[in-house]
Amino acid sequence: MSNVLLMIFFAVLFMSIVPQKTDGEFEQWCIADEQTPDEELQVALDWACGKGGADCIKIQVNQPCYFPNTVRDHASYAFNDYFQKFKHKGGSCYFKGAALITELDPSHNSCQYQFVP
Repeated sequence: MSNVLLMIFFAVLFMSIVPQKTDGEFEQWCIADEQTPDEELQVALDWACGKGGADCIKIQVNQPCYFPNTVRDHASYAFNDYFQKFKHKGGSCYFKGAALITELDPSHNSCQYQFVP
């Protein structure tokens, strides 16, 4: 019986930590995979900000998402912008294996990552 209570406790804890949309679905953001080398991230970042159509203005110098000034952080912002814009039109969070989905909002300080329901 105690195992059942423990499972219920962890389920309730999980549901209270992970943000949910009003219809019960989880909010999701697309970020760079920490295991992907910077060189691969840079190629994917260049595509996302170029042909991919992501809005990368906020990761430029003097913009709210410029810092931390790393390929990984800039790629995360660009990947998410692309994903949020195109996820309902067939776009994905793949970037040749350089990205992954998270249910934890990656926004930090003045840098806000967009979420589109």
